[in-house]
Amino acid sequence: MKKILLVLYFLLLQISNATNLNIDFFGRFNDICFEEYIKEALNNNHDLKKADYKVQQYRYEISNQFSNELPSLSVSSNYLGASVPAGDTNVLIKRNSYILPFMVRYEPDFLLKNRDKTKSKKSLFKASVANQKATYISLLTDVANAYINILLYDYLIEKQREIVKDKEENRDFNKNKFNFGVISFIDLNDIFSELNSQKIIYDNLVKQQKTTLYKFASLIGRSAYDIENIQRGRLENFEYLEKIPESVSYDLIYNRPDIIEIENKLKSAKIDIRVAKKEFFPTFNITGFLAFDTAGGGNFFNWNSSFAYLVAGLTQDIFKGGAKIANLKIRKARFMELMEEYKQTDLNAIREIINSLNLIKQDKHAEENSKKQVELEKDNYLASKRKLNAGTISKIDYLKNKNSYNQKEQLFAYTRANRLADYFTLYKALGGQL
Repeated sequence: MKKILLVLYFLLLQISNATNLNIDFFGRFNDICFEEYIKEALNNNHDLKKADYKVQQYRYEISNQFSNELPSLSVSSNYLGASVPAGDTNVLIKRNSYILPFMVRYEPDFLLKNRDKTKSKKSLFKASVANQKATYISLLTDVANAYINILLYDYLIEKQREIVKDKEENRDFNKNKFNFGVISFIDLNDIFSELNSQKIIYDNLVKQQKTTLYKFASLIGRSAYDIENIQRGRLENFEYLEKIPESVSYDLIYNRPDIIEIENKLKSAKIDIRVAKKEFFPTFNITGFLAFDTAGGGNFFNWNSSFAYLVAGLTQDIFKGGAKIANLKIRKARFMELMEEYKQTDLNAIREIINSLNLIKQDKHAEENSKKQVELEKDNYLASKRKLNAGTISKIDYLKNKNSYNQKEQLFAYTRANRLADYFTLYKALGGQL
């Protein structure tokens, strides 16, 4: 039964997180595989599960602290073996008997000290929930960026493979020219060197793609051995289907999980200062004791064989004033530390949002200029193809134009991937509110 309740708890937690994280955002990129991997990461990533358990710990801390506001009742069972003086008829205690004492302890919370401690725990719990959300957002951003890089490497490798193939064809043509004495040995070596350089670029792209695939598999909760089964779309089709805002409201900053987390930590620290001040006052304690025994002449659970008392009074620590003053100063210093952290977090939040919007703007311009460059190179490539068919240029000149066009397409792919990755940066900067 406990296992079923635990599963239901995490299921409800996942549904709640999916609502707060704006998962619909990741379904706007025209890529079904991408959507499925986001869901897979939410279900399988172990860092997320660790964050869930951390929140659960803070939740139980509240219950643990709340128990201090309630009376405590304890009972124990004791055996009494007594040695009675021989011949003393005034002693009525049995040699072998049992004692069953009940004890009640309660500290009335007149100053609401324990109530404040519970409130402090609740604030820390809310801070942990905000930290959990930040962990989720960070993971989803990492998954999205890794997926973008995989699509980019797929495209770059495809183009680089074509470039290497053309370079090899160019090498073969120039070998024939060298054999006929048209070009020098140095020119031929330069062509071989250029081919090797392109092969090195290809090998590096494959290596980087493998590294990204390993990372991506880990993020979505799969083994690195499973990268061959990672299906994906194409970079050309991966596009955000809605409009990205050019500006955002300043109020959105206060919905970021890091801001919410530090705000709740500040609330907890402020309450801790109040608790530290209340430690200077005496505590009022009530202690009740009731014991049943078989040592006397009465029967067990009989008032004639019972002993009871009730004590109520004030308790004040002696010689602990210095420790309490130090504790109060520690709490105040902690509060000021968190206040400075809050101010810096606020500044960082503003910087991240403004920087994200600026990156989108700049990378969009870079992509537009790169696209114009591709179109110009494409015109040159198509013109050279027509000339080759007409026999007015050599195959070597045609391959040179084709190679230039492929390289410009690679550069355009970089700029496009950067612009798309900026959307995920903005999503993270806004705390999932894009």
